[in-house]
Amino acid sequence: MDLAFLHPLYEHPGPWASVYVGTSRHTEDTPHERHLTARALSRELAGQGADDATCRAVQEALEGLEHSSEPHGRAIFARAGEVALDPPLARAPQRDSSRWAPLPHTAPLLELAGEDPVCVVAYVDRRGAAFELRTALGQQDVGAVTGRQHPVHRTSTADWSERHFQLKVENTWEHNAAEIADALTVCQEETRADLLILVGDDRERRTVHERLPQRLHDLVVEAPHGTGSRLLDEDVEQARAEHVRQRAARELERFLAARDPGPEGHAGAVEGVPALVEAAREHRIDELLIRPDSPDAHREVWVGEDADQLAVRRTDLKILGEQNSWSARADDALLRCAVATGAGALSVTPTGPEKDPAGGLGALLRWS
Repeated sequence: MDLAFLHPLYEHPGPWASVYVGTSRHTEDTPHERHLTARALSRELAGQGADDATCRAVQEALEGLEHSSEPHGRAIFARAGEVALDPPLARAPQRDSSRWAPLPHTAPLLELAGEDPVCVVAYVDRRGAAFELRTALGQQDVGAVTGRQHPVHRTSTADWSERHFQLKVENTWEHNAAEIADALTVCQEETRADLLILVGDDRERRTVHERLPQRLHDLVVEAPHGTGSRLLDEDVEQARAEHVRQRAARELERFLAARDPGPEGHAGAVEGVPALVEAAREHRIDELLIRPDSPDAHREVWVGEDADQLAVRRTDLKILGEQNSWSARADDALLRCAVATGAGALSVTPTGPEKDPAGGLGALLRWS
């Protein structure tokens, strides 16, 4: 998951209010019930020590969701009487929650906001292709390719002239497939699409797929629809979900391979809070792997004003020269450091003791 959108949360000091609320039931709730939910969460924050201005800002933001079109939910992060960020959620939280803490509680976003891959759907036929961009905000046409228009159809006769004609048809297909692949490559670069979905007849999809650069092959899904069909939203969502699942599986495999020391005795991955804290301070983390609700995610660490000021013990921060320190959850502290250093993060599904990062937290390193 690209964490760049979280930057506004670390431009100002805490403490922070972090609220997660489901909106799927808002169409059924009465305005009075929605008001009660907003007031209850605001009171929870007040009971945890939040200031009145921030509690009011959160309550107003929650009541403002009355007309929200978000199907699942919203996270709200506020401080000093203002809401700094309120991203939509890709799935509803199990329950509404609020937290007042020195750092924003961003860890649930890995699972609830999840990855929302930007998709380019390419409708391919023998004459060309049309490209459609699909994002969380909707869909739009983003270009088309018109290849050679004839000859494009085979014949069934077998004399020399017809075989010559069929060879021209093959050449036309090959030419058009190459043009489509080139245009799709440019479209992916311009849109920074995470996923390319090819729609069309089997042969045309396969021919275009083979001509795409190798670096894009892992991004391609071939949809089982014929030429001219339009891909349904459910099909796109299924392809997105499968893409995210496969990417998570690949990253976990990378982690498992990298945590064993190489020929020089250095591992390319670390796990456990002490090793992760050390790697974070040295800006060596490339991607965090976090298992939701894992034991180490809740573990207490100590943080300073800067993102790389974190330690397992409070005295360690003082040794490093940081006089002001606060207690924080390990996952939230590591995520703050990841945002500051441009690292990514991934929610991993529990697979078993031998395949999970120890304690539920791990990281792939930029260098060992």
